[in-house]
Amino acid sequence: MKKYAILSVACVTILTACAPAGDPAVSRLSATPVVDGGTYTSGGGLTLAADVREAQGRTLVCGVWAQSRQQSALTSLAERQVIGTGSVFLGRERIANNLLFMQQVDPAPTYGGKEAGCLLVDRPWQAADATRETTIRIPRQIVARQDGSKIFGSGVVVWFEQTGPGAGVR
Repeated sequence: MKKYAILSVACVTILTACAPAGDPAVSRLSATPVVDGGTYTSGGGLTLAADVREAQGRTLVCGVWAQSRQQSALTSLAERQVIGTGSVFLGRERIANNLLFMQQVDPAPTYGGKEAGCLLVDRPWQAADATRETTIRIPRQIVARQDGSKIFGSGVVVWFEQTGPGAGVR
């Protein structure tokens, strides 16, 4: 039994080392990552921090996210929906969609140096990329309805809007 466990670990290690583009990895953010996010109309919000750099001749996107410690019960599980719709741009080019590869961290005054989830994308790194602006974009969206309906209904509707870092620090 122990022999099979060792063999399994060895196989997983080998497969992980040969992982194709799009597989998540872990790295530390630079001292000055791009920081953005937004707030919920019911209070509270999210902050995302990201870096884009070269790895193995390709483009590597790394990031973290934090959420407010105090927020409405209606938004307590909305973060995956919101982060899943986010994108990272390098200049005008969208290089990563669905930011769920990013790691969750506690709200902080700065996110530089945090251990981050990373995504190695198929896009080749270009020398000019080092000077291109990195931006995070998250669409405005309905994240909760008090009556539970998807489209119509009465009751409280909670929106997420990109307003800048929204997780706060306490």
